[in-house]
Order: sequence, then C-alpha cells, then structure tokens
Amino acid sequence: MTVNHKKLAVIHIVKRELGLSDEEYRDILQRETGVRSAKDLDEKGFRRLMRYFAGSRHYRINKYGLTFRQKLFINYMVDDLGWDVQHFKNFLNKYYKKTEVNRLTKREASKVIESLKNILKHTPSNHAQT
Repeated sequence: MTVNHKKLAVIHIVKRELGLSDEEYRDILQRETGVRSAKDLDEKGFRRLMRYFAGSRHYRINKYGLTFRQKLFINYMVDDLGWDVQHFKNFLNKYYKKTEVNRLTKREASKVIESLKNILKHTPSNHAQT
C-alpha cells in the first residue's frame, strides 16, 4: 500500500525546504528506499526516508545547527498564532536580534520555540493577532 497524499506533500515540502535538485532527490529516494518516485513508497519506505533526512547533512539548515524540524515547528506556531511575516520578523528582531529563522542557532531556535509556546498558551483560542 502506498503512502497517502498528506505524506507525499510532506516529502515534497522537505525536498523544497532542503533545496534538493530533482536528481539529488531521486538519487536519495533510490538509495534509501529502492524507488525513484515518492508515489511508489510504502509506509516503511516513508519512515526510512524521513529518518534519512533527520540524520543527514540536509537536516541542518545553517552552520549554527538550526534543524529543519525546529524551523518547521517555528513556522507552524507562527501560522497558528496568525502572525504575518513582518510581525514575526519584528518579534525575532526585538527579542533575538535576528531578522529571519534561518539565522538562528540551534539554541536560539529552542528559545524561540519556548517563547512561542508560552505565547500560544496565553493567547485566546482564535489565535489571530497582527
């Protein structure tokens, strides 16, 4: 049984976020899972591919150790808060002296995540702020 559309979407988001060329992506798929198209992945192949991404050089977004998972989680929470790009940039600049997520260290990203969790915890359920 092949993976569902949501998992295919995750794979393609990861591919785009990591900046993989189509050839690099297909070579990784072939090497790690034995298929050249994500449409042919089963659940076991999907998990194997995600483990590969999590443990590879591709998993680090910058030289400071920021991980892909941290970046995705930060972006998810910012979306959940309903913040626009400028609002989030202002937040990062005010509290972390950074202008974008990709410039955070792994430690700073962890602090940003904790800050956003606290903001979410204390924000009314509509989470829409600008």
